Amino acid sequence: MCGIIGVFSVDSVNQQIYDNLLLLQHRGQDSAGIVTMDNYTFHVHKQRGRVREAFRTRDMRKLLGNVGIGHVRYATSGAAAAEDEVQPFYVNAPYGITFVHNGNLTNTSQLEQDLFKIDRRHTNSSSDTEMLVNVLATEIQSHLTGPDLSPDQLFDAVSSLHRRVKGSYAAIALISGRGLLAFRDPFGIRPLILGRRAAKNGRDEWIVASESLVIENSGYEIVRDVEPGEAIFIDFDFNLHQRQCAQFFQLVPCAFEYVYLARPDSVMNGISVYETRLRMGDLLAKTISDSIPAGDIDVVMPIPDSARPSAMQVAKQLGIEYREGFYKNRYVGRTFIMPGQAERKKSVRQKLNALGTEFAGKNVLIVDDSIVRGTTSREIVQMARDAGANQVTFTSAAPPVRFPNVYGINMPTRGELLAHGRSTDQIADVLAADHVVYQSVDNLKKSIVQGTDIQELEMSCFDGHYVTGDIDENYFEWLEGNCSS
Repeated sequence: MCGIIGVFSVDSVNQQIYDNLLLLQHRGQDSAGIVTMDNYTFHVHKQRGRVREAFRTRDMRKLLGNVGIGHVRYATSGAAAAEDEVQPFYVNAPYGITFVHNGNLTNTSQLEQDLFKIDRRHTNSSSDTEMLVNVLATEIQSHLTGPDLSPDQLFDAVSSLHRRVKGSYAAIALISGRGLLAFRDPFGIRPLILGRRAAKNGRDEWIVASESLVIENSGYEIVRDVEPGEAIFIDFDFNLHQRQCAQFFQLVPCAFEYVYLARPDSVMNGISVYETRLRMGDLLAKTISDSIPAGDIDVVMPIPDSARPSAMQVAKQLGIEYREGFYKNRYVGRTFIMPGQAERKKSVRQKLNALGTEFAGKNVLIVDDSIVRGTTSREIVQMARDAGANQVTFTSAAPPVRFPNVYGINMPTRGELLAHGRSTDQIADVLAADHVVYQSVDNLKKSIVQGTDIQELEMSCFDGHYVTGDIDENYFEWLEGNCSS
């Protein structure tokens, strides 16, 4: 999971991209990068750390131009600590291309061989983003028939890329002297949204970003989501070109975006994240009432922030008092995206503090958005007990995470997933909770797709179904041999 943004403006874009990366900071805290384009020249600054740490005034002054792209990274492929894997990436031919990517490719082993043996291209890192930009560059080169690059040639190149690449990818590229390209994988697993606003000179300015809140906070109007398999191209005359580039396409968005990843004030694929989380709470309450006598619970408490809407609805539906017992230090990063178990465990108590007066002598029902590795959850249960809780029931607004996610969320190995191979009672024992209650897979799907025409969701970490059709036991064995938590 990463956050990406591209802006095509009549004015300088450096500050606008910086401000919008701050809005996307929740999507990645490993590194940040911006590239701007001034006619044929790229200006780049990228660095490890969060946005405010990565950029200084002297860096911003160098980012000249009215077109640019930005990225905040949360590592799912490659090494989180590697400086050479900070995005954006660059290739010098054809024309010169800079590139940002949100997602995760699943056929990187084959791509690596093909890039070297067939395309004669060199990659200098283990990043699948570097592979993806090299595939794009190869396909653009192969579709050129003269010195100029037409939108049709560019879209033909994206069509060829779709045939070669598998996995999830929402991507934005700057092509030197030509314009801005954005495209989405044929299943639309990762989000990408297009916005527009009228400039003072009457031209349309354009923005494309991972979440709608970026578009709205920048004074743009939301035009629509980029369709699965679609590519859009904005040329230097500010004209928007668009084409469906995939032979087969179907919108199958990632369910975990709505559970945890996205901000609640975003709308993606026409679905409000906040409304989804409220519905998750309504349906979770029914499961809780079927599992635990209401008299056994005194208060309902959320783990801030993403679980708060669900917890409010659980309390409302059960008729039980809602209380805020955990207080969050907002200067500590999201523990789910910390790089490694030891770092996650250390960060839990830096991030949360339990207020003893809210726990003392009470039977507490804690609502979290999900339980992945269990490290955070186990620490939270212990914090509740240390604060004086009589009983602790731990509930998850999402189903058990039993399978790896290979599409851009850092759940790569089965062994690190708490629910893999364990029953709910066994999970409760590991967490040292009196009870554990999970949302059902069907109810999570209902929460997300209600009122839409979406037929399927990418829910592989919950149900083990991988929509791209290329994931099997051999892939898991390869993945587990090449990934570290």
